[in-house]
This record gives sequence, C-alpha cells and structure tokens, in this order.
Amino acid sequence: MRANEIVERLQQKFPHEPEYIQAVGQVLGTIEEEYNKHPEFERFNLIERLCIPDRIVKFRVNWFDDKGNVQTNMGYRVQHNNAIGPYKGGIRFHASVNESILKFLAFEQTFKNSLTTLPMGGAKGGSDFSPRGKSNQEVMRFCQAFMMELYRHIGPDEDVPAGDIGVGGREVGYMFGMYKKLTHQFQGILTGKGQEFGGSLIRPEATGYGNVYFLENMLKTRNIDIKGKTVLVSGAGNVAQYTIEKLIQLGAKPVTCSDSDGYIYDPDGIDEEKLAYIMELKNVERGRIKEYAEKYGVKYVAGAKPWFEKADIASPCATQNEIDSEAAATLVKNGVIAVSEGANMPSTPEAVQIFQEAKILYCPGKASNAGGVAVSGLEMTQNSERLKWSREEVDEKLHAIMNNIHENCVKYGTQPDGYINYVKGANVAGFLKVAKAMMAQGIV
Repeated sequence: MRANEIVERLQQKFPHEPEYIQAVGQVLGTIEEEYNKHPEFERFNLIERLCIPDRIVKFRVNWFDDKGNVQTNMGYRVQHNNAIGPYKGGIRFHASVNESILKFLAFEQTFKNSLTTLPMGGAKGGSDFSPRGKSNQEVMRFCQAFMMELYRHIGPDEDVPAGDIGVGGREVGYMFGMYKKLTHQFQGILTGKGQEFGGSLIRPEATGYGNVYFLENMLKTRNIDIKGKTVLVSGAGNVAQYTIEKLIQLGAKPVTCSDSDGYIYDPDGIDEEKLAYIMELKNVERGRIKEYAEKYGVKYVAGAKPWFEKADIASPCATQNEIDSEAAATLVKNGVIAVSEGANMPSTPEAVQIFQEAKILYCPGKASNAGGVAVSGLEMTQNSERLKWSREEVDEKLHAIMNNIHENCVKYGTQPDGYINYVKGANVAGFLKVAKAMMAQGIV
C-alpha cells in the first residue's frame, strides 16, 4: 500500500469531503509500514474496504415548531464497519453536520472502539438540526421525527447510537421513548440513557474522566505529577465539564473554558463551586460562557480559542480542527508539556506535526477520549444482563480500559529514540484488530 495513492483515489471519489479525507490520510500515513508487512491485506484490497463505509442512510426529517410551522432537516447514519461488533457511535445535532463530518467521525470511531477491546464496530449519525434556542417541546418533536426513520436501521445487535454534540440525556430520552413506542420493545438501544431506564453510572462523566486518566498515564512516562499543573480546556459541554471535574479532583488547575462565542480565562483556576456554576449555566439555563466572566470578573475573549494563554497542559474538548499550526506553535513556545484530546480530531495535521517535532506528549482523541464509548459498551453489557453496576465498579473498569489503551499505544508507538508516537500507536493497535477480523470473515 502507498498511503498517498489511496488518499488520492478516495479524494477523486469523494471530492467535497475534506474532513473525511483528512481523517483517512492521517491514519493511513501511520499504518502504512505495518500494513505492508501483511501482503494478504493487499490481495483482498482491505484498506479501501476499511476506508469506505458499509452504508450511509440519509433521510429527511419534518417536524413542527412551536408556531405550528413545518421545519425540515436532514438526518444521517453512517454505518462504517461492524467486523468486531454491532455498529456503535454517537448522534450529533448541530448546524455544521454534513456527510463528510459524519464519515470522518465514523471512520475514527471504528478504530477508537477497537482500542477499547470491547466488541463494538464503528458508526456515527446526526442531523443539521440545532437544539440551541429551541424549546423542550420542539426538541422532543424533532427527536421523535428523527427516530421515526432511524429506528429501521438500528437495534441492540445491529447498531447502538449514543449522544454527541447537541445530544445529551434529554435528547437520548426522547429518542429512546419513540424507539420503544415504534418497536413495542424495551431494548438496550441507545447509550447515555437516564439512570431510571437502563443508563450506566459514570457514563456522563466517562469521556472527560477517561481523557484525564490517559493524560495521567502519559505524564507518568516522564515521571511528571499532574498535581499543580495548569490546564487549558476548550469547550463547555459534557466532555469539557467532566475533564475539568477530574482535573480538580487530581489537584490540577483548569484555567479556561469556552463555547462557540469565545472563551474565559480564570487565572485562579476553576474550582468545584465555579464548575457547578458552569454546569448549571450550560446544562439547565442553556446560557453562554460569557456569563461566567461577568459573574466572577475574569477575562473573556470573544470569537477566539484559549490556546494563546500560558499553561502546562492543553486539552481540546470542543470540536474538530480547533488547534491549527499557529495555535500549536504558540502552545509549544509557551512551554506546554502535554496535549490530551477530549474532542475528535481537534488538531489539524500541521498542528500534530508541530507537537511531535517538539517531542511533547501528544495523544489523538481516538485514544484519549475513548472512555465515553468504553462505558457505552459497559452500559450495553449491563442492559443485556439486566444488571446495574455500582459507580465504583464502572469507574474501575473505565480506568482499566484507559490503562490498557495506553499500553497498546506505547507498544506500537515507541520510536527508537524512546519518544512515544501516540498517533501511530493508537492507529496501528486499532487497525490490526479490525483488519484481522475482516480477513477472517471473508469478502462481505
């Protein structure tokens, strides 16, 4: 395999999908050497089969707003690969959603799920509907209309969606209720459910907690303690909130938080009381992070990201491509020692190259943010067994999974000079499991 040739071929097939092509290019460039050790892969055209989704479901969603007007959005489900288990991946409701973004997310999800060692394939779905500014009734009606089409393509042993940007416990609950009504069955479909109807403890916290557990492991490779370190965190949603919570618990000092309008910088650090305010502001009031700056009298920068502030560690937890080359160079110049991604592909290829050339600790989201889908897998297990595990049991299993992912990254990513290339390690480890399963199952 020549990675560049495959990427060029895919670019010709899908010329208007930059995020998808970017994700494929970043993975293929790191697995090329390992892939070429297996000539049987090439004979079966395994790499192109792995890059192109099994199927993409597209549909129109009609719903009534509070004024009685009919609104129309697009709905999607990208079922990428189910070689190692049922399709598994989140649903995203955001105005930016398009086929390219969902294909890149489903592609990344395939390797992320493989890294967890749990039996889950890769998928992603969503809509260009945005819950922002909508009433609860409007969100409910949209979720119900969305599920009226999606339910035909999902099931506990077929495809198990979860939440993502714009899809939290409220949206999952509405979609689960509609799925139950349409199928007349109470099944372990959708993860991130409420505690009252099959949800797992630690699931809301899992992506953020897992991100910090992985960060701890990275720091330990250089005998660095996380306690006392200042951390730049982007985002103000689920992942950012629980990344901040775990950082506080471990004695680190998160100093930033952001949303699509701008970011706040709190040099005294975000403590438990301030985090509780952020959670109330974002989860209940649906407010803007600017209100934090007004309440606590701290710096607020509109229309910007927090990467130009000084800190020891950066943890992007918002969205794709939020750290570009300029931001990466500034982080390195300012002495950042580690970057642990809570979001999916938040660093551009140029930014990743800058981090790696500077030999700082850098981990891609498919490894460091795999805790969310790991606990989704544990939720699926509890649903199948009709059991509910304690908070301590789930957290212990999450910690063990993140440790195992780190070990595999080190195994496949350690370079001759001792530097750990976590990108290569994660990609090779995730790829080999899926590839071997595909080979064993024939051309299907």
